Amino acid sequence: MATEKTGASRRPLRIDDEECRRLAGVMEIVGKRWSSGILLALGLGAERFTEIERRVEGLSGRMLSVRLRDLESAGLVERLVEPTTPVSVRYRLSERGMELLRSLQPMARYARRWEPPVDGETTS
Repeated sequence: MATEKTGASRRPLRIDDEECRRLAGVMEIVGKRWSSGILLALGLGAERFTEIERRVEGLSGRMLSVRLRDLESAGLVERLVEPTTPVSVRYRLSERGMELLRSLQPMARYARRWEPPVDGETTS
């Protein structure tokens, strides 16, 4: 069993090999370039393709299409087609995607805490 060193004491981690493999699969999806930005944009309320594209700086329309398909295949994003003229498409986080985004918040705090400062920034 793996252990985590915390100060002078050590406590066992509650994770096994199968959980590690599953976590690696999730991290592979989230770790793809643009995926986390798209999930965040959806979590902040973007619904339409152009809204997502605007909120994720540097993301091209082509790559947004690819990543939305990936995230939809993973069950993290739902694509809603409204039969209007012209057809209207909206995107939203699935329940699974919302839970993933919530679970990423501690990692975002970790990154904020441990990321090296950008030139000119001071740490607090």
